[in-house]
Amino acid sequence: MYERVLTVPDAVERENLAAFCTRAMRLDDAAVIRMRARDGGGVSCWAATGFDALAARVVSGTVAPVDTCAGADVLVAALRQADDGVIDPGFSMDSAWRGALPPDGGFEHLDDVPARILVGLAQRGAALAKEHGSSHGPPSSLLEQQVLHVSGETDEVSISMRTVFALTAMGFVPHSGTDPMTIDVDPDRIAADEVVRVRATPVWVRLDARYGSVYVRRAGNPLSLTVER
Repeated sequence: MYERVLTVPDAVERENLAAFCTRAMRLDDAAVIRMRARDGGGVSCWAATGFDALAARVVSGTVAPVDTCAGADVLVAALRQADDGVIDPGFSMDSAWRGALPPDGGFEHLDDVPARILVGLAQRGAALAKEHGSSHGPPSSLLEQQVLHVSGETDEVSISMRTVFALTAMGFVPHSGTDPMTIDVDPDRIAADEVVRVRATPVWVRLDARYGSVYVRRAGNPLSLTVER
C-alpha cells in the first residue's frame, strides 16, 4: 500500500476528477491539487485557477493523509491507470500550495443566478479580452470589473469578471461548446432552470454550479454593476 493514497472506487468519479485536473492544467501547466477529507465523507479537491479564485470539486472516496497536495499531471496519469480505484498521488506537493482554504460551512445562501447569464457574461468578457488583450492575457481592468450583483436577505455581494471566467474556464456550467471561456456556446440553449447558487460569508463568496464551485475572497467595497438580481 502506498504511504500517500487517494481511493476513488467509482470509475465515473475518477473520470470527473481527471477532468477537473485537466481543466486546472489548462490554466496552469504546473497546477497543484489539494485533497482534503470531508467530515461528512468524501474528498474535496482544490485548485488555483489563475483568476484569484479557488476551484473545488467533491468526489466520493478517501485520502491519506487527510490533507495533502499532488501535481495535477501526476494525478491525472494515476487516475487513468487506477482500475481498482487506488491512486498513488506521487510525491507530496504540500509546500507548493499557497494560502488557506475557505471554511466548510457558515455560508449564507443569497440567490440563485441562471447559468445562462453567467455564460453570457463570460462570452462578452472573452470577446473584449480578445479585442483588447495582449500576450500577457486579458487587461486587468476587464478582469476587475464588477459584472454581477447578488442580494440576499441580510447580505449582498458583487462578482467580478475574474470570478466568472474562473467558473466557466473550469467547465463547471454544463454546455455543449468546446471553448474554455464558452465563447462558442449559445446561452439560450442552456436550460432556463440551470442555476448557479451564490453563497457568502463575511470573508468569502462562493459560486456553486452543477460540476463544481468557485471561491473568491470578498472585495472591500462594491463597485458599479452591469447586471442586477
